[in-house]
Amino acid sequence: MSNCSVSEHHCQKNTVEIKKWTLEQVMEIYEMPFPDLMYKAQTVARQFHPEGKMQLSTLLNIKDGGCPEDCSYCPQAARYHTGVKAKKLLTADVVREQVVAAKEVGATRFCMGAAWRELKDRDLPAIVELIKEVNSLGLESCMTLGMLTDTQAVALKEAGLEYYNHNIDTSPDFYKEIISTRTQDDRLSTLGRVRDAGMKVCCGGIVGMGEKREDRAAMLVTLANLHPQPESVPINRLQAVPGTPLENADPIDPLEVVRTVATARIILPESQIRLSAGRVTMSDELHALCYLAGVNSIHYGSKLLMTMNPEAKRDRDLLDRLGIGVVG
Repeated sequence: MSNCSVSEHHCQKNTVEIKKWTLEQVMEIYEMPFPDLMYKAQTVARQFHPEGKMQLSTLLNIKDGGCPEDCSYCPQAARYHTGVKAKKLLTADVVREQVVAAKEVGATRFCMGAAWRELKDRDLPAIVELIKEVNSLGLESCMTLGMLTDTQAVALKEAGLEYYNHNIDTSPDFYKEIISTRTQDDRLSTLGRVRDAGMKVCCGGIVGMGEKREDRAAMLVTLANLHPQPESVPINRLQAVPGTPLENADPIDPLEVVRTVATARIILPESQIRLSAGRVTMSDELHALCYLAGVNSIHYGSKLLMTMNPEAKRDRDLLDRLGIGVVG
């Protein structure tokens, strides 16, 4: 068994030591014998999340397609031929209907995503209205709108936005193989503005894009070295979309997904680790392993932006079979 113990990196429950992780340290955790890794992840999960419940989060695409960026995984990039057509921002009435529906099936957080490189000031009033709709119905609000200015971040906070999502996607070294139109430092700068404005951070990445194991670990190093650490960390499994540069990517070994989740749980002990995109092709058994490894949030509902997701009934049935309750 590895000599890297949980106690070396964490203080008492709900108090995380300010520590700078290295790639070597995280790789030592990532490559532990699988039973030891799962045991350590469960130990941290029970220490920091003793309630053992799953948080359900719904994601709605509020503005389809037309994005000028070249993210190799994304069907909403205008330069790729994926059949996605650019549309206008959804109205508040349409969004409200979706929020009501999400609440009725048990979601407690409602996330909204727009296919933009950055938020434009002209769209800010409409975005503020959508935030208020979500908050008025008692759900946590989260948005992902691309890059923000300082003024925009403050405006979102003042409107009541609780979480802002801006993923780093992958390791610093592999990032340039996936995206050329925005740097990872650009993303980190936006996260800094989100923090400075007083919002909570939702930030994670994608596995299965052809990266190496070291890249997955390096991505987690970047996340763990953000201080404060992100309150929410989505782990996405690539769902290869025809027409994107990654349409023929080799599927990732399912156990690598579990290792990524378990390592994230250990070095990001207080965060909600959210299993996000790519779940529609995951077996019940793989879901169960990820939950055991420390996942305590899932994106919930039949669609995630432009890709499919397991039906809500399937998710609730599996949680019931596993005896896992839901937050709410």
